[in-house]
Amino acid sequence: MKMKGKWPGLFDKSVLFLILCLWTITSSAQTAQQPDGKAIHQLSAKEAVEYARKNNYQVRKALEDIQIQHQVNREVTSNALPQVNGSAGINHFPQVAVQSFPNFIAMGTYGVLVDQGVKDGSGNTIVAPSDYGLINAQFGTKWTSTIGVSLNQLLFDGQVFVGLQARDAAMSFARKSAEVTEQDVIVNVYKVYFQLLIAKYQLELSHENIARFEKLFHDTREIYKNGFAEKLDVDKVSVTLTNLRTDSLRLKTQMDNGYYGLKLLMGMPIRDSIVLTEDLTEERIKSEILDTAYNYQDRREYQLLEIGKSLNEYNVKRYKMSYLPTLSAVGQLNTAAQRNQFDFFSAGGQWFANSLIGVSINVPIFDGFRKDALIRQAKSAVKKTEFDMEMMKLNIDNEVASSLNTFKAAVYAVDAQRSNMKVAEAVFDQTKLKYDQGLGSNTEITQTQAELRLAQTNYFAALYDATVAKIDYLKAIGKVQ
Repeated sequence: MKMKGKWPGLFDKSVLFLILCLWTITSSAQTAQQPDGKAIHQLSAKEAVEYARKNNYQVRKALEDIQIQHQVNREVTSNALPQVNGSAGINHFPQVAVQSFPNFIAMGTYGVLVDQGVKDGSGNTIVAPSDYGLINAQFGTKWTSTIGVSLNQLLFDGQVFVGLQARDAAMSFARKSAEVTEQDVIVNVYKVYFQLLIAKYQLELSHENIARFEKLFHDTREIYKNGFAEKLDVDKVSVTLTNLRTDSLRLKTQMDNGYYGLKLLMGMPIRDSIVLTEDLTEERIKSEILDTAYNYQDRREYQLLEIGKSLNEYNVKRYKMSYLPTLSAVGQLNTAAQRNQFDFFSAGGQWFANSLIGVSINVPIFDGFRKDALIRQAKSAVKKTEFDMEMMKLNIDNEVASSLNTFKAAVYAVDAQRSNMKVAEAVFDQTKLKYDQGLGSNTEITQTQAELRLAQTNYFAALYDATVAKIDYLKAIGKVQ
């Protein structure tokens, strides 16, 4: 049946909202390849979800975040491993630096002369001068070269060790974030898939209504030809039939756009086609929903908060460990050469080796209370996460209660609207029979047909509400798959 009344708005808004969620994936479903390169995918709802899990770009980005975290963990691990570096260098001094220093030669010479009481040519005892002056000399060569290797091994650093302990939690956080993203994909794909199923059923009913009025139009026109009806009656039926066809075309267009949205959610090329193989029945909607027990830990969002709390607690521990000294071992092995000509690689040139082994310790004494501020910030972050967890519990309780309540009301509405639709169909058939027998009017036909369309629209709206409520309930208890 044509989407009218509250159904069109429901279809348009839902599709537009769900299309905004970009999600993807490949399926184990049957796929037929066409000569033009296009593929036809026959998918059940579960197969559509599996396709999205593998192809949705948001999911794939989340999986890349896991790979990034893996590399971050390797980076953290590297801080505890030996750090080995090689170095080499050549320096040229066009003008070797001149250094001035006290004239120790004159000082020594005069010291000996004075001690021995030596006299000068005039017979006077030699007396040391008050200032011996300076010697200006160049020290070094025009070319120097060094080659060496150094090693640094961290022996103790509390922050690094806490980082090593937190690696598993950080990886779990990345994986759980990907699961949350994937969950949103699953929910959106299910909603659009079943929405398209309902739209398909509604389109089939729309064609049935068109067939009814095509027959009514034919009968009315024949009655008019025989002089038992007015031209006005024929025109009224013609207008209604045209409206039905227009509404059916509009519904078909909306459904086609809905398929585009589903492909976008699944990460499927737009040129490919989808055939929905699922059957949506009232029995299926009502099944497997009676168990109202749930556990907060089943929700991926709650699990994510638990891991986040653990990471924040590691931060507190890390900053506390920063008060402890750090200890590391160092070693170096170098060789050097000095030349006045650039002949480092000539035979017979001498290279002089030197090496060292040592241990260094860094003891923090006072940092202006920086560490204390960091610890307090980390503790507050832990507290905020605990508040988030309590808020999440309240949200879960609310989502479970509201979705279950909505589902129960929608199931009741489905039953009521199904009965109402059957009554409307019977009324239309009886009215049509009276009209065929010349006992009814065209106005009655038009009115009962409008009531039938409204009853069908309300039934499908209730069916869609029940489907969405069930999906929302399964998401609320953490059981959507």
